[in-house]
Amino acid sequence: MRAPDPRPQRALRLAGGTALALAAGFALAPPLPYVAPLLALFLLAQRNQALPLKAAIGLPLLVMLTTGCGLLLIPPLQHAPVSGLLLIALCLFHCFRYNRRGGNALLGTFMIVGLTLIAAAGASSFALAVTVIEALAKGLLLAVLAASIAHAIFPEPAAVVVPPPPAAESAFDAGWVALRATLVVMPALLVALIDPSRYLPLIMKSVSLGQQVCSRDTRDAGRELVGATLLGGALAMLFWSLLGIQPKLWMFFLWTLLFVLLLARRLYRLLPGRASPGFWLNCMATLVLLLGQSVEDSAAGKDVYRAFAIRLALFIGVALYAWLAVSLIDRWRAHSIARRARKA
Repeated sequence: MRAPDPRPQRALRLAGGTALALAAGFALAPPLPYVAPLLALFLLAQRNQALPLKAAIGLPLLVMLTTGCGLLLIPPLQHAPVSGLLLIALCLFHCFRYNRRGGNALLGTFMIVGLTLIAAAGASSFALAVTVIEALAKGLLLAVLAASIAHAIFPEPAAVVVPPPPAAESAFDAGWVALRATLVVMPALLVALIDPSRYLPLIMKSVSLGQQVCSRDTRDAGRELVGATLLGGALAMLFWSLLGIQPKLWMFFLWTLLFVLLLARRLYRLLPGRASPGFWLNCMATLVLLLGQSVEDSAAGKDVYRAFAIRLALFIGVALYAWLAVSLIDRWRAHSIARRARKA
């Protein structure tokens, strides 16, 4: 007897959990309400099994503790900026390397997000850094709750065999990949230091790109990085136009459910395509970030279309830089391997 195909359930779970986290985030209005759906997206995409009760309770506390350690980086950034940035780059490098060496990818991702957001916010204001920690903690609580409800409604089929975790990379390969991802994230952090309250979504976009470039196959890096950003921006414009017909929270929830479900079908290869799963995950992250910040701009009375255009241009700029960084680092790595081979 054939095992049931779990992919339809996973697509429905991803769309339902992300939409539910988005609705809860904007209904309860914590700081940075778009953080909750973004974390739910990462949580559901990286785990096909529901979090155990202890993990569901302990993960927000653990992430709050680890991200709180980012407060220790504020004094070096304020009094010795170069040393502080180098220290942040070192921490990011080890976080990415930890993921590639077989560490807990979910915890590593949250540590990277917290480290970069808090460092940028704290360089401007300690109170803003505390607000970001609060936003991450509340957003993760909502994300975990939404993911648990999604798993309860769309459970993983019992007959599905859980594949073994991928083998950890060698220290040499993991180091190169971590260096590549760190160089992708750092420029966005530098830009965010100019005005943290305005550019925090840019950091989260760069973290998403950093996760995507951790793939060792970079032959289609331009299409993967820039294409996902462009498609996410186009879908966000279409979404915003449709939401304008009936700008209500329940319609925001339903449109999110539909858009994420359509992209999730590509992510889980229910519809064939050449793009990798990272492409579609990056596209969904771009969609959530652009829409979430646009809703915030609209509530604050800002010019939504001007802010959207500037933010999308920054996202595309970061994606283009990521493509360039990946190409240069991979060439450097190829030359390094060739030199080592000649010496041997």
